[in-house]
Amino acid sequence: MLVAHFITAAVAPLLVRLWGRNGFYALAVVPGLSTVWALFQLPTILAGGTLSESVAWAPQFSLRLGLYMDALGLVMTLIAAGVGTLILVYCARYFGDSESGLPRFAGVFVAFAGAMLGLVLADDLIQLFIYWELTTVFSYLLVGHKAESQESRRAAMTALTVTTFGGLAMLVGMIMLGETAGTYVISEIVADPPESGAVVTSALVLIMIGAMSKSALFPFSLWLPAAMQAPTPVSGYLHAAAMVKAGVYLVARLTPAFGDVPVWQVMAVTFGVVTMIFGGWKALRQFDLKLVLAYGTISQLGFLIALLGTGTRAAALAGLAMVVAHSLFKAPLFLVVGIIDHSTGTRDLRELSGLRKSMPGAFWVSVVALASMAGLPPTAGFVAKELAFGAYTHGGRFDALILTGMVLGSIFTVGYSLRYLWGAFFDKEGVSPTPVHAPGALFLAPAVVLAGLSLLGGLFSNPADPLFATYADTVPQGPGEEYPTYLTLWHGWELPLLLSAICVVGGLVLFYFRHGVAWLGNRTALFNPERNYRRMMAGLETLALQVTGSTQRGSLPVYLGTILVVMVVSATIPVFTGRLWELPAPQIRLWDTPVQIIPAAIIIVTSLLILFVRRRLYSVILVGIGGYGVACIYYLFGAPDIALTQFLVETVSLVVFVLVLRRFPTYFSAPALRGRRTWNMVIGAASGVLAAVMTWFALVGRQAPSISEHYPEAAERAGGENIIAVLLVDVRTWDTMGEISVLAAAAAGVASLMFVRRRAQPRKAPGGVMALSVTKPPAPSTEGRVDLGELRFAPKDIRVKPVWNRTWLPGAAALPTERRSVIFEVVSRFLFPVIMVLSVYLLFTGHSDVGGGFAGGIVAGVAFIVRYLAGGRFELYNTAWVQPGALIGAGLALATGTAIGSAIFLGDVLAGAHGYVDFWIFGKAHLTVSMIFDIGVYLLVIGLILDILRSLGARIDEQIERDAALAEETEGPEARARAEEVTS
Repeated sequence: MLVAHFITAAVAPLLVRLWGRNGFYALAVVPGLSTVWALFQLPTILAGGTLSESVAWAPQFSLRLGLYMDALGLVMTLIAAGVGTLILVYCARYFGDSESGLPRFAGVFVAFAGAMLGLVLADDLIQLFIYWELTTVFSYLLVGHKAESQESRRAAMTALTVTTFGGLAMLVGMIMLGETAGTYVISEIVADPPESGAVVTSALVLIMIGAMSKSALFPFSLWLPAAMQAPTPVSGYLHAAAMVKAGVYLVARLTPAFGDVPVWQVMAVTFGVVTMIFGGWKALRQFDLKLVLAYGTISQLGFLIALLGTGTRAAALAGLAMVVAHSLFKAPLFLVVGIIDHSTGTRDLRELSGLRKSMPGAFWVSVVALASMAGLPPTAGFVAKELAFGAYTHGGRFDALILTGMVLGSIFTVGYSLRYLWGAFFDKEGVSPTPVHAPGALFLAPAVVLAGLSLLGGLFSNPADPLFATYADTVPQGPGEEYPTYLTLWHGWELPLLLSAICVVGGLVLFYFRHGVAWLGNRTALFNPERNYRRMMAGLETLALQVTGSTQRGSLPVYLGTILVVMVVSATIPVFTGRLWELPAPQIRLWDTPVQIIPAAIIIVTSLLILFVRRRLYSVILVGIGGYGVACIYYLFGAPDIALTQFLVETVSLVVFVLVLRRFPTYFSAPALRGRRTWNMVIGAASGVLAAVMTWFALVGRQAPSISEHYPEAAERAGGENIIAVLLVDVRTWDTMGEISVLAAAAAGVASLMFVRRRAQPRKAPGGVMALSVTKPPAPSTEGRVDLGELRFAPKDIRVKPVWNRTWLPGAAALPTERRSVIFEVVSRFLFPVIMVLSVYLLFTGHSDVGGGFAGGIVAGVAFIVRYLAGGRFELYNTAWVQPGALIGAGLALATGTAIGSAIFLGDVLAGAHGYVDFWIFGKAHLTVSMIFDIGVYLLVIGLILDILRSLGARIDEQIERDAALAEETEGPEARARAEEVTS
């Protein structure tokens, strides 16, 4: 089910591009099937059973991928999948085919729904946190859908900042809780919670902070109203079924285990009731219909957290019923707002008038949904609120205080419900009837279904009681719980009914005196979370700038020197405190063969010479020679695989350095060089001595046999003969996964340094998809060459086309004559396919011989480097027909897909498997699962090198040409004037 969501998210952009907005109908099938599947699990859950699935993830760290469904999980699944299905149907009529970024929106929305499902079904704390953060990231993308709008970007960043802060606090709490409990399995923690103590109390406080930030409780509520910049379908799903419901779910999940812990109950109830009152009071003063609902959601979320965190059976039953009721009334209200906005062009209730007659369908849907929100019979909201009031009518003073706060918050709820209905649909004095175009039936249908379920939920609440009671029975009975704790429309003439009547009357009074309420609210608005947040962030930015300015001087030698000094000092202390010199001295061999002296001497000499050269290029060459010497050392010690990788990395690094040096001064600063030389020698010598001494201690201090003795056996089990390759893609695959992720981040960092402005849209001119804007024609057209002309707005049919029998490299035609080398062009043309074939050979032989995905990718990158050096950036564009970002993304996706596929089919994440496959006339071939992972590494490395060439090569070429053109424009007239004076 979860995998289907993420696969659908991957293909969603394609479906929307093919079918336009109607593609949302197809996307709604997956959450729809998830809803149907969940309904089929009802008999099992009602019988007291559960559904669980577990796959080993990292057993040595007690981590696993576990899914668990009980009554709470089933209810939340129905909400997330069911409401998601209807909102996707709504999207098919809400958006137009010309909507900007619609394919991306579709993919992110489906992934968002999948992440929410994963969150409510996760049975591992770390797994839950991953889905938690995925919902944060996806909501950030959805809220910021209108990327051209500064308000949307600011709202998305606010939501990301606040929820990420809470998420980090929650992660620390989860780790503390998991370590204290001895397990990270949520169902096991709930069944056998650890004893309350300082660690558990601290963990619960941190987890509650995470839940509060996610569910927008006070004082973290500021991000939710700002998120109204998102499209209405996002707002409806985010408020009714996802994101904000994550915090509510987390509290509901842990309350059966920790509801009796005072700090858990006090935080949930106190902040919940305060938020309920605060959100309701703010909603009474809003004029934007979406903001009325947004602050209403804040109020309702406080109500839900307070109920579910109380820790009694009656409150838990009422809380879960209110969760469902809230989803059923809040989603249709948001959908109606979207319909009104589409039909009238405004959401301002001061400009809306007479819609009750012109939009009767939307009006009656709103009446039913608002009745449920206000707690009026016979809706689901009334049933849940009656039960909620009853949960606190027989307690002590604390319960009476809670009940008073809930009644006050409910009065505000009735007030802003009437404000919404009056503002959206009724006639207003002095406002002419708003012109509308009536919505289609499909546009209104999802809201009708949800409002209808809200009404049926009240009328037929009693049959649903066993499902909700299954969860409530996991929470102990509260003291003095005499009020009948079961769902029904009529409990009799009890105190809760009187309190409901007081809420209705109080809400009517507030609505009648709405102008006075607005005046009073504006005069008493002492606390402004939005303003305080902006001030806090401005202060943090100022502090960060001051600290960074005083500690980060922008000097890489200083940074590296600081790191090495700290390393030397930190590692030297245990040498003396532990008296490590008393260990027996190892047998030292200066060399195995005299040949090893040659590369060692080269490394030493080049390292010393670097300290005295002033030209930057010379220092780079010396570093490269030293690196090649290290590669020779590796080879002579019997490690050809590492030697090959070192040789290739040094080659690419040398080219990158040379490309970058074009924008640097030729010489180092002489005073700075003299001042640093002694300091650099001391640091380098200390670091080298430390490395040698620690290696010595590591060898003589070993207490057990080396794990390397088992490497040949591991290679044999993995079906490989190259131990290094087996280690990288089988034994230590997680390390390799992290390393390629760092490479992808490095590529993004390099590109961001060079492309400060927004990247131009990739074009086919002059032959490849990597072409960037060019402001100056590279050269005038001559015979046998291609005139590229002005490429900034070049039509799509402009390409570099090879002129046969005249040029070997099409892109080289754009280079000035003095920069061309026919011999180099011919050689590079012949070498390119040879090098590419060699790279593929290294890729596929890496498991049994020297090579691998990393080495093969670098060799392929070298082929593109040769092509670029021979033909310039236009030849690079012409040769590389795939975007570097696409290669990097494909590589990461393939590596990640291998991990997920291994978990599904082999029972373990990144599990290895191998075998022989008969390819008919080609014979049998030995294939391994890790080969797929290695192909991902291969693609990512090629993409990295292409991105570096584009950023540090082609981009700098463009800048140099632009500077030359500017200099020619400014200095040309002066030079001509001087020439005329001389000739005259």
